[in-house]
Amino acid sequence: MKLTSKQRAYLRSLASKETALFQIGKSNLTPEIVQAVEEAFNNREIVKLSVLKNAVEDPFAMGEALAERSGSTLVEIIGRKIVLYKPFKDEPEIKLPK
Repeated sequence: MKLTSKQRAYLRSLASKETALFQIGKSNLTPEIVQAVEEAFNNREIVKLSVLKNAVEDPFAMGEALAERSGSTLVEIIGRKIVLYKPFKDEPEIKLPK
C-alpha cells in the first residue's frame, strides 16, 4: 500500500501516542517476532516496535523486512523505533486523509 505524505503524517501522529509493543534484540528478526507482529495486526492497525542497541542488524533493514514479511506498510523509522500500518480488511478503524 502506498501512502501519501499527508497519510503518513497522520499515522505518525497516531503512533506517537502508542508505546512499543515489541522489542527486537540481538537475535534480530526471528520467525517468532514476525508471527507476533502478524497476530498483533488482528487487534490493531498500527504496530510500534523498538530496536534495542544490542541488535546487530540496521533498524531500516529490519523495518523493511518486517513490513514485507507481515504484509504491512512501513510508516516510519525514527532512531530505533519502527512503525507499521496494516488496515483491517473488513472495515478499517483508522480513516486516512485523502
